Amino acid sequence: MQEIGIIMNGVTGRMGTNQHLIRSILALRDEGGVELPTGERVIPNPVLVGRNERKLKALSEEHGVERWIADPDLETVLDGDDEIYFDSQVTPRRPNALLKAIEAGKDVYCEKPLAGDFDTALEVARKAKQSDVKHGIVQDKLWLPGLMKLQRLIDQDYFGEILSVRVEFGYWVFTGDVQPAQRPSWNYRAEDGGGIIDDMFSHWSYVIENLFGRVESVRCLEKTHIPRRVDENGEEYEATADDAAYAIMELEDDIVAQLNSSWTVRVNRDDLLEIKVDGTNGSAVAGLRDCKTQHHSNTPKPEWNPDTPNEHDFYDDWEGVPNNQEFENAFKIQWEQFIRHVVADEPFPWDFAAGARGVQLTEASYQSSDEQCRVALDELTI
Repeated sequence: MQEIGIIMNGVTGRMGTNQHLIRSILALRDEGGVELPTGERVIPNPVLVGRNERKLKALSEEHGVERWIADPDLETVLDGDDEIYFDSQVTPRRPNALLKAIEAGKDVYCEKPLAGDFDTALEVARKAKQSDVKHGIVQDKLWLPGLMKLQRLIDQDYFGEILSVRVEFGYWVFTGDVQPAQRPSWNYRAEDGGGIIDDMFSHWSYVIENLFGRVESVRCLEKTHIPRRVDENGEEYEATADDAAYAIMELEDDIVAQLNSSWTVRVNRDDLLEIKVDGTNGSAVAGLRDCKTQHHSNTPKPEWNPDTPNEHDFYDDWEGVPNNQEFENAFKIQWEQFIRHVVADEPFPWDFAAGARGVQLTEASYQSSDEQCRVALDELTI
């Protein structure tokens, strides 16, 4: 049995606390650690780092974490023997902190996006590669049950030739005046790193890349549909970031992907996220947990006639994909893999190059919207 020290910076936020600290690192600690190929187990030993001493102290006491330090500039915490530096701060603070950790020789793991702009993301990715530290970026949606079922179908060549992909994501985020908003106000301020393209297109980059292939070009339209919102203190503010984005992407192998992402849409689908895949042999619709299919042999043959009511229930023609396995928390699964990568040198393909590709897509999408044009994405070399 051995321990591995993990510096966790920025985990006082909702995502950092719930997904990374409680459901991943503390869950692994309580289960007796991560099992290595040798059968030995390694126990994560976190130290909580951030800017707010009160929040850090309360979080550590609530969850039995012995080590914490208010060290926002990482002036002392990087001097210790902790092997891994993890960053889930707001995006503008992340690159500089990662560069400091790399310089200190720490293996680095972080939330996405890797940086707020492509040049900075490339700088961080190249510094990590040159420094020979191990590096990884969170790509949690790959381990969602619905997407794992979709990956199973792809691996079994269920679709034949994949023709198109449609991604529908989003829900109505209240403006904060009548009902409190269910997302933080910084999400709607560009100067604080907000925007649905910055937030979600780094996700779509790795989801599309891992399931369907490299993004070769993008056409995108960003919108700020709601120009004013109310923050956590009841103060009205100007929403300077995009709250919706509509994109068409061309992928390798001549696949077309259409993506709608919005915090200004009311849900009329089975889940907050749906990915529909159409192929020559069959189709599938995947949500966060479920996935359903329609094979070519079971496809109905509708005829267009708007003058008579259509009594066919098209939902009945779809069949659910069985679970066939236990599904763990997606963040926890990737944490286990990164720890084994650091300790046992197991493969970990989701490195900072993947993070840089996510920022490349984000920046190309903004450029496409600003210039109202199709933007090609060069194949990335780190």
